[in-house]
Amino acid sequence: MIYKGMLAPETARTRLLQTIERIVGIESCALEAAAGRRLSEALVATANLPATANAAVDGYAVHADFLAAHPAHAFTVVGRASAGHPFSGIVTRGNAVKIFTGAIMPDGPDAVAMHEQCRVNETDGTIQIDTRLKRGSNRRPAGENIRLGETIIPSGTRLGPADIGIAAAAGHVALSVCRRLIVGLLSMGDEIVEPGTDPAVGQSFDSNRPMLRALVTADGHEVRNFQIVPDDADALIAAYREAVASCDVVISSGGASDGEEDHTQTALRALGAEQVFWRLAMKPGRPMAVGSLGKKRLFCLPGNPVAAYVCYRLLAAPALSIMAGGEANSILRIPVQAGFDHKKLPGRAEYLRVRLHTNASGETIMQLHGRRGAGVLSSLTRADGLIEIPVENAGVSEGDYLSFIPFREVGL
Repeated sequence: MIYKGMLAPETARTRLLQTIERIVGIESCALEAAAGRRLSEALVATANLPATANAAVDGYAVHADFLAAHPAHAFTVVGRASAGHPFSGIVTRGNAVKIFTGAIMPDGPDAVAMHEQCRVNETDGTIQIDTRLKRGSNRRPAGENIRLGETIIPSGTRLGPADIGIAAAAGHVALSVCRRLIVGLLSMGDEIVEPGTDPAVGQSFDSNRPMLRALVTADGHEVRNFQIVPDDADALIAAYREAVASCDVVISSGGASDGEEDHTQTALRALGAEQVFWRLAMKPGRPMAVGSLGKKRLFCLPGNPVAAYVCYRLLAAPALSIMAGGEANSILRIPVQAGFDHKKLPGRAEYLRVRLHTNASGETIMQLHGRRGAGVLSSLTRADGLIEIPVENAGVSEGDYLSFIPFREVGL
């Protein structure tokens, strides 16, 4: 049973994403600067790549059916073809062309014998082939890489190195991309100060905005940094108004609960924002809230750094992806054995930081990483990901299979 007045994380995610739509416009971007940008419309092939059939190996181009009928035949080598330098004649049956990887297949032959499988007679200029070939053996067909009319890169794709490479292979020097989403960041609390200043007794340095800036920037969005807001409703309302005026999205951290010094709900009401949700049945991250101002969104994350990180990754990031012209990718959940025991009460999901280890049997298991607590930021550093303990679960026993959610930084 869900804790009263709270939403399960998946319910909140579904509700949030149903309210989100792309809000960015389109601009042109040079291919060399397009990595990390989102494609605004599908890239469709205007030609085959390769344009013609070519050799996949170094060897000799011959007719496969002739070789099958005459396996001991000595093929007369009538020419040479290399990449960029095709053989221009027609090759009759029983003859061969010496060919190199990437060279256009000459007219006639439909297979290539690898040079390691050929016996060359330099004196009379012939070869004999010590293998059988099928039509198409070691031959790349036209359009093997890209076929005329097919979608090379779907609309909304965040362009990675392979996308840039294939766009270049298709002859593009510029691409139509989505404008970067503009995300404003602000922190709340009398107890936090900017790094580099002298904190008073009871104050600490703001870690949330630098962390969120890194997260948002890594997701390809533009960041605008706003000030630390004191624990005052009027100050927060003014800060929200300033940020909303110049940003597509505003993300604040801190002040999201319902204590005397928590003012996000008051500020959202003053701005006329519609509440998408507030309070989640999850740990860490219970007090998260989202407000809607037309097409713009305000994400009110908890002040505890681990909670802010988890809420951004699980809920804010997929919403920002849609607003920026992409899609909300499904959360990758991999069943992995727990190497520990952990107790919890049913009614809310828990997300614990873990590292992967190999046990004595050679199996991959999860072990808890770092000290527990939503404010223990060090538990995120060097963690491989999160273990997701479902809402209804009453705890974890060693050997249980639960969902491992890897951090993208630990991938290849």
